[in-house]
Amino acid sequence: MKRFAVISGILLASVALAAVMMLLKSAPPRKERVDLDPLVEVLELEHMTANFEVRSQGTVRPRTETIVSAEVSGTITWISPKFVAGGVFEKGETLLRIDPTNYDVAKRQAEALVKQRQIEYDGASKLRSQGYRAEAEYASAAAALATAEAELVRATRNLERTYVRLPYEGIVRSKETDLGQFVNMGTRVGVTFATDYAEVRLPLTDTDLAFVDLPDTSEITSSGSAEGPAVELSAVQKGRLTTWSGTIVRTEGVVDDKSRVTYAVARVEDPYALHHAAPELPVGTFVQATIVGTTAENIVRVPRAVVRGSNQLVFVDEDDKIRVRAVDIARSDAKYIYISEGAEPGERVVLTALESPINGMSVRTSDSGV
Repeated sequence: MKRFAVISGILLASVALAAVMMLLKSAPPRKERVDLDPLVEVLELEHMTANFEVRSQGTVRPRTETIVSAEVSGTITWISPKFVAGGVFEKGETLLRIDPTNYDVAKRQAEALVKQRQIEYDGASKLRSQGYRAEAEYASAAAALATAEAELVRATRNLERTYVRLPYEGIVRSKETDLGQFVNMGTRVGVTFATDYAEVRLPLTDTDLAFVDLPDTSEITSSGSAEGPAVELSAVQKGRLTTWSGTIVRTEGVVDDKSRVTYAVARVEDPYALHHAAPELPVGTFVQATIVGTTAENIVRVPRAVVRGSNQLVFVDEDDKIRVRAVDIARSDAKYIYISEGAEPGERVVLTALESPINGMSVRTSDSGV
């Protein structure tokens, strides 16, 4: 009992001491609660002149591509070393030769026949002038001479066709025949394309068409092209970004019924740099295109990130109150939104991301010094 009384006394003394210490402790100073408005960064709007660009993409194609076929029958007796895939040839250069023996003989026969018919015609003409030959005989001799001359033209042309030539400077895409092969008229012997120009079909949406000045169909000249806006083509080549300059020369004049786009055609001169020092632009290269578009004056530009939803901006009025308002967006790109209506110079747009901006909410602006 004595031990229990000692323990109980110690506990009671501890509780009493704690209570005294709590009573003697001074209360913490009270601080007045202050509600701070959100601090936001704002951008003061101003008019500017915007030079728009329209972006597209496409594959480089030759303007002129030819499936080369034999025009006469015979055995191939000679092939140019340039007539290989990737071979570069000059305009009018012989690429291969078909055995000309039969066609040379036919030409000689036609020349001999022309000489014979000429003699007969001259004799008939002389007798006719002297009144010894009927008019029908003279006409017959003239017709025979004309037929022989036509046959000579045909034989000469067939002999020329044993030389396979092309009317442009170009590159061989594929070789489909070889030395000693017999070919018939129309046999395909290879594929070539011209290197004077390359073209790129660039799809443009209806929105894109509003910001690029494409040549009208009526402006296309007899050469099949017109002077349109400049275009810069780019692609990664040998691990480096390479660019080429071109020009929009025409549109295809129709709207694709599946994709609903209009194709503009860009032209690049001398894509293989055969006549000037420049990077080559091989046929088949997939390129990105930047077309020089129209210029718009008195337009407002804001960073793309500040737009809420599809077309809303958060403004701050003169009383530092939030005003959420829809605007008309003329065009947008990866960085900016260009506004045609709904925003005026001098107005302030919130750049800081607000979780739930409400009309009339008070804010502090970073340029107010608060």
